[in-house]
Amino acid sequence: MIEAVNLRAGYGGREILHGVTLTARKGEVLALVGPNGCGKSTFLKALVGIVPPEGEVRIDGKPVGELPGNALARHLSYLPQGKSVPDITAGRLVLHGRFPYLHYPRRYGPGDIAIAREAMEKLDIAILWDTPVAALSGGMRQKVYIAMALAQGTGNLLLDEPTTYLDIAHQLRLLTLTRALAREGKTVTMVLHDLPQAMEYSDRLAVMKDGRLLDVGTPEEIFTRGSLEAAFGVKLSRFRASDRWRYYCD
Repeated sequence: MIEAVNLRAGYGGREILHGVTLTARKGEVLALVGPNGCGKSTFLKALVGIVPPEGEVRIDGKPVGELPGNALARHLSYLPQGKSVPDITAGRLVLHGRFPYLHYPRRYGPGDIAIAREAMEKLDIAILWDTPVAALSGGMRQKVYIAMALAQGTGNLLLDEPTTYLDIAHQLRLLTLTRALAREGKTVTMVLHDLPQAMEYSDRLAVMKDGRLLDVGTPEEIFTRGSLEAAFGVKLSRFRASDRWRYYCD
């Protein structure tokens, strides 16, 4: 579980987040949605301390200040938007997710390798273990980074636009995987730009606008209150298909 209380953060003396209070619950997928520049990515960065925040952040009930260094990395995995392309193989990159658990002389053991391979299998990329990251397409590279976050083995996942570079089939497989991870008891918080996907695959949505939390609720609550229309200025409609609601923007 991740709790943010009156969170404020920004860059170069300019405040981007204005007192956001939000809880991501254990066993749920929470989607952060909102117009470009509304503070979604800044919120994730503030949770992990990349952007120094004001306010309170608690991870699994503990203040972040009590979880320094590797201790925080054993509770929280963070996948940012912009990622480098290291000159290593995909398997070696996924193994980096095990770094918080290593002790001197920091060598990966059989258990670490098994966990890394299992993470790659969940994303159907185990065959890429020995492939250089630089030789992969953007979509495959994105899946390798997601596997690294899974290999970290934390109870909390922060994913900033995880479907970037993925084709529609792989987007849907990834979103289905996030649902499965939540059912296992993990807390999954992710920034999504595709509103219909956010409505169909999340347990709750947090709608942001101008650095503030506009609304938070289940997809049904968000739809009924018209919160996405208020944030984006577009009309969200839906129809019933296969015993579930399908959403689209007019």
